[in-house]
Amino acid sequence: MSMSWQTLAGRLFGPQHAITAEGDFLSGTACLDGRIITVLGTTGHAEVGLELALAQARVVLDTVARHPGRPLLLLIDTQGQRLRRREELLGLNRAMAHLGKAIDLARRQGHAVLGLVYDQALSGGFITSGLIADACDALPEAEIYVMRLPAMARITKLPESTLRELSQNNPVFAPGVVNYLRMGGVRRLWEGDPAEALRQALADLTPQDERARDGASRGGRRLAADIIQRVLDAA
Repeated sequence: MSMSWQTLAGRLFGPQHAITAEGDFLSGTACLDGRIITVLGTTGHAEVGLELALAQARVVLDTVARHPGRPLLLLIDTQGQRLRRREELLGLNRAMAHLGKAIDLARRQGHAVLGLVYDQALSGGFITSGLIADACDALPEAEIYVMRLPAMARITKLPESTLRELSQNNPVFAPGVVNYLRMGGVRRLWEGDPAEALRQALADLTPQDERARDGASRGGRRLAADIIQRVLDAA
């Protein structure tokens, strides 16, 4: 059973945190071992639309401008981008790209950025948040999909039965947090005390992107790291 953001925040920071929810948007600050952390993210299986993407980006950019070096924690619970004509006409793709670029800017300016999937993560709402952080961790009970198998079948024109068979041995075709761990998209699962897991996660962050290396060592993405290295060697 998934954990509510209120329960998670309490276990991470105790009752004195200043994280609040405005609809499906989470934001605020909290303190861990005397260190202030900016917290932002989503709840309620949020659909990430224009307003939600821009609100998250604003928190990231305000932190970069006003609090140099402060860590950011992204709490992720989303069903993906909002699939509405209004969003498409007003440029949801640009708003989500803006969020991704804001997170990338924070990383380049020396902010440690950690993603945590505490409930579910789907599609663009995950790609432009947790997957752009320095690292993305998850609770063991979290659910992660970039695309569900029925939708993947419609896009690839392959029978769903074929994709289901492929998913038995290939994590690229298989949803679930364990498969994203194998592919390196998720760095680790948080077992035990969440506060201690957060403390260790922040201590282990590195500006180097280790997803491809992790995917290779775990057998989930066997070629990406080698191809990346060959491109770098040829540059």
